[in-house]
Amino acid sequence: MKLTKNFSLKELTASQTAVRLGIPQKPTEEQLVYLTNLCCNILQPIRDHFGKVLTVSSGFRSPDLSEAVGSKKTSEHCCIDSAAADFELFGIDNKLTAQFIQAELDYNQLILEHYSPPNGGWIHCSYRIEGNKKKAMHAFKEDGKTVYKEGLWH
Repeated sequence: MKLTKNFSLKELTASQTAVRLGIPQKPTEEQLVYLTNLCCNILQPIRDHFGKVLTVSSGFRSPDLSEAVGSKKTSEHCCIDSAAADFELFGIDNKLTAQFIQAELDYNQLILEHYSPPNGGWIHCSYRIEGNKKKAMHAFKEDGKTVYKEGLWH
């Protein structure tokens, strides 16, 4: 099922961990609406702007999958009141992509995660149908723990 010109439901629900553990990845109709809006308002505009393949490493996660990967059942990836994806653009610096999102798109949460130039880390971005907070952060390891700080870079 196509969600936009370049993104499919299969791509947004794919998970090797879910397959390995036998965890179903079937979004509800409401979750499908959130995923479609994420694709229409975040992923497709990025793809169109840069003209490069955008690879989603993590999109929708069922609550059980979210727990299995060490996250929370309330993660934006679970599509409770928004949808989120972790992704990279082939051949484009993640910081440049994050700066484009921050300047040009409406988003709820934008995190430049574990960035190291030119292509280290990934981008987490979420979208709500209403009430996006436009919260930008960066994440990095400190003393073996992931730390989140305001702003895209320190």
